[in-house]
Amino acid sequence: MFELRTYTCFEGKLPDLLARFRNHTIQIFEKHGMTSIAYWVPQDAPLSQNTLIYVLAHPSREAAKKNWDAFRNDPEWQKVQKESEANGKIVSKVESVFMDPADFSPMK
Repeated sequence: MFELRTYTCFEGKLPDLLARFRNHTIQIFEKHGMTSIAYWVPQDAPLSQNTLIYVLAHPSREAAKKNWDAFRNDPEWQKVQKESEANGKIVSKVESVFMDPADFSPMK
């Protein structure tokens, strides 16, 4: 099962979000059983200035909930989040869509 997530950042905060993912978040995801598939930044403005889109894989919807709860409660994540937001919040909006691959999808 896959999860498509889209993060919209406050103005000027996309570099901070990308650094947080690059340096910390992906490793903490792995620690909690979330598999990173891919990460994208749109090419065209205005989304190229404030949007991160990514896909995670989870064994099931129930596992996703459990993994997200563990992630949010992880002291390492809480420290990283607090430090990275010392100059203000980074993300203004999060969208999440859970998806199953179609029977003809090359990725299952």
